[in-house]
Amino acid sequence: MTKNVGNIDKAIRIILGVSIIALGIYYQSWLGLVGMVPLFTSFISWCPVYSLIGVSTNKKVDVEKLNIKN
Repeated sequence: MTKNVGNIDKAIRIILGVSIIALGIYYQSWLGLVGMVPLFTSFISWCPVYSLIGVSTNKKVDVEKLNIKN
């Protein structure tokens, strides 16, 4: 699993997931469990739908350009 969820995408997924769960609790609905999906995908930084369609919001860092000296 290659990470394909970036930082901004993670923040949006966390907010969305918590909101859906809160609404599910407020309305006493099992649909609040749907909020677990964006939370889970944000915590593992991988979205299966993104993998299927070839999308990535994760920025790749070029290690050679960092010029880190030990």
